Order: sequence, then C-alpha cells, then structure tokens
Amino acid sequence: MVLHFREATNVYRQTMPYVLLQFGIGVAFALIGVIYVSLITWLGLRFLAGDGGTGVLIVAIVMLVGLATFAYIWRLIQKYVLYMIKTGHVAVIAHIVEEGEAPENQIKYGINEVKEYFVEASALFGVSLLIDAVLKQFNRAVARVKELIPLPIPSQLQTLITVLQKSVRLAVSYLDNAIIAYMFVDRDANRWKSARDGLVLYGKTWKMVLGSTLLIVVSMYVLSFVLLTLLAPVAVTLDFLPASIEFLSWLLIAGMVAVFHTGIVKPWVKTVVITTFLIEQREHEPDLETREWIAERSDRFKEVIEKADRNEPIADDVPKSGDSPESSPEATGD
Repeated sequence: MVLHFREATNVYRQTMPYVLLQFGIGVAFALIGVIYVSLITWLGLRFLAGDGGTGVLIVAIVMLVGLATFAYIWRLIQKYVLYMIKTGHVAVIAHIVEEGEAPENQIKYGINEVKEYFVEASALFGVSLLIDAVLKQFNRAVARVKELIPLPIPSQLQTLITVLQKSVRLAVSYLDNAIIAYMFVDRDANRWKSARDGLVLYGKTWKMVLGSTLLIVVSMYVLSFVLLTLLAPVAVTLDFLPASIEFLSWLLIAGMVAVFHTGIVKPWVKTVVITTFLIEQREHEPDLETREWIAERSDRFKEVIEKADRNEPIADDVPKSGDSPESSPEATGD
C-alpha cells in the first residue's frame, strides 16, 4: 500500500490560509461559547443563591433552552457558512493536487468555485448528503473488519475488532469530501454524472483510500489518549482552585482541545483523504461493471444513477428536513 502522506502534507501547507481561517472561526466561536455558557451558569447559580433553591427546575429549563439556542445557531452557521468555506477548501485542495500549485487569492477562488459549481448552499448540502449516504451503505457492505481478516479471530481480540469497525465508520465520514473534490476536477456539466463517476472510482480504489483514512483515524485515537495523559498535571493544578473557577478552566481547556482538533487536525485528515483519492483514481476509468456492483450494495447509489441519467439540476435537489452532512461522527470532517 503506497501512502500519500508526504504529498498531502505539502498540499496542506499550501492551503494554510484556509486552515487558519477555519481555525480562527473556531477559536472565535469557542470563546463566544465559553462566555455564553459561563454567563448562563453564573445567572443560574446567582438565581438559586437568591431564591433559596426553590427555582431549580426553572433555572434548569432556562439553561437548557439557552444551550439549545446556542447549538441551533451554531448548526445554522455550520450549514450555511462554515460548510461553504470547508468546501471552498476542498476545491483549492483539488486544484493543487491537479495543477501542482495553489491558485492566487485561494479563499476567494475556493468560494467562487463552490458558488459556480453548486449555485447555492442547499444544492451543495443535498449532493453531499446523498453522497455520504451512498458511501455509508457501500462501506457497511464491503468494509467488514472480520471478513477482511482471513484468519480466525481470537476472543481476546474481539474488542480490538469492534474498535476498528467503529473507526471504519468514523473514517467514512471524511470520504464525501473526496467525491466532491473529484467533481471539481471532473467539471462535467452534468453534476450528478460527475458524482456518479466519482463514486464508481471510489469503488475501484476503496481499499487504498479507506485504508489510509483508517490509519489516520486510529492515529487520532492515539493522539487523543496522549493529550488526555498530558492534561493529568493540569487536573492536579486545577484541583486546588475554587469549584466555579475549576469548572470554567476545564471548560476553556476542553474548548481549546476541540478547536485544535477541528481547526488543525481535521483539515489535515481531509487533505490526506482527498489527495489519496485523486492520485489513486488517475489510473482508473468509471465502468459499468463497478457501477452495477456498487448499486447492488447501495440503494441510494441508484438515486444518483437516476439523477445522472436525467441530468437533473442539483439546485432543484432539496435535502430532507433534519438531514445534515454534519450529522456523522466526524463531520465535524471536517
């Protein structure tokens, strides 16, 4: 298995303006979130202190409503602002992989590419949603860890196999970016045909692409464990602080770790996945046999085929209420 980490890391460095933009937005919103949650908590504690503890239910309801409101606003920002920015990053990654150099004013270039190719956020949202559904069905059918291991599995390793299977599901959440990247490279006027061909090419290269992604995801688990270990001395230090300050300190630390993971680590993982797929698919062509093989394993892929055959405009495709490409465990991918 030939890994493309070096090429992907080089691409990642070239897209640093996008990485820093996403990181900056994450930091700003994390700070707003910490302040918002802290304010709600402070008001709740103050109310309880002044009311003798009789308004616990009311305070709890107010805090839950406040948190739900914040989460809803964040979801809207993710769907209509950050998702466009993240996809602009995908367009720039695709350009660098294919052309060997970053476009001038890459942030403007990426956003313009998204608007030109997908017209509006709801169209991009719908395409990504369906691609994600196809990939999940396909990988559930073919990427079964137990079946990929030709030898009997000892009972002592069952837990490891379970972790690996969950890692596969997590890895799949990054793959829709690779198909979107292919659509930017393919530039077919029939957008759904481009998505169909991208999925067929993934079907021909899935072992390499998913294998690389799985390796990164497992490494992320290890990194998370290391970070938690490094936080142990911090926990000892914060234990001497007053309870309210300790809570806020841990909240701030958790926010910093989450922002680093989302703003720095996930864009690199996304870059590796896209770079690996775009390089690996060059040696293949979409074919009818692979298309039928995927269709047997994914009902949602048949929808893509039908849309491609009708040359259906993607702007007319509105996602179902409540669906979200960010609903997968990692969409955060990022």
